[in-house]
Amino acid sequence: MNNNDLTKLKDKKLFVLDMDGTFYLGNSLLTGSLDFIDKLRKINKEFLFFTNNASKTSEFYIRKLSNMGCQITDKNIATAGDVTIEYILENYLNKNIYLVGTPLLEEDFKKKGINLVQENPDVVVASFDLTLTYEKLSKACAYIRNGAEFIATHMDINCPTENGFIPDCGAICALISTSTGVKPRYLGKPFKETIDMIEHITDHKKEDMVIIGDRLYTDIATGFNNGVTSILVLTGETKIEDLKDSEIKPDYIFPSLSSIIEWI
Repeated sequence: MNNNDLTKLKDKKLFVLDMDGTFYLGNSLLTGSLDFIDKLRKINKEFLFFTNNASKTSEFYIRKLSNMGCQITDKNIATAGDVTIEYILENYLNKNIYLVGTPLLEEDFKKKGINLVQENPDVVVASFDLTLTYEKLSKACAYIRNGAEFIATHMDINCPTENGFIPDCGAICALISTSTGVKPRYLGKPFKETIDMIEHITDHKKEDMVIIGDRLYTDIATGFNNGVTSILVLTGETKIEDLKDSEIKPDYIFPSLSSIIEWI
């Protein structure tokens, strides 16, 4: 752990928390996670859960956290799916979108007024699709070869579960890219669009934020690439030995959320 200037954490106003691998693992709460949230509330610090897992919606995560004993509202949660919806509304308003995603994500896109189609889209959007079929992949590849733009909700390669890793959005995109020769524009963490959205919905500047997560190439890279303080927790994907050869470095390293409590 970097022990230099740990007292600076006390000046931060917003703590942006990853979920899977940081706050819980699969359906199991990580020890001390609720204590961390209780401490933030006690000292009047704000927090926002942000997950790249766009297979579910914010409403789903509110219910999931509630079942784990963590009560939040919609102002405490955002996903890479939300970032993608905002990006489409800003850049592809009234365009036809083909979505490789779960029924929950499809419902969310439709609620926000995005025109989802099955034929002749202007844009293909790929996400972490637990209902993925060969037909969906084939259509996405055909549309991209025919000139549709290619966007992805996030770049995570694997999703951690209680039983190990399963292929995530980045792995799905790798298949599409190998077939078509086209790489997607990734959104979500670690890209600037995520920080822009967090600033917009929380009214906090990036200088007042701390990003906390378990992945170097998404969570920590969000801070590293965008000038936001970052904390790596060792409860998920990244192990301490992974830091040796990584250009992306966290500002601080802690074993878990609970070990951060005394420093905030």
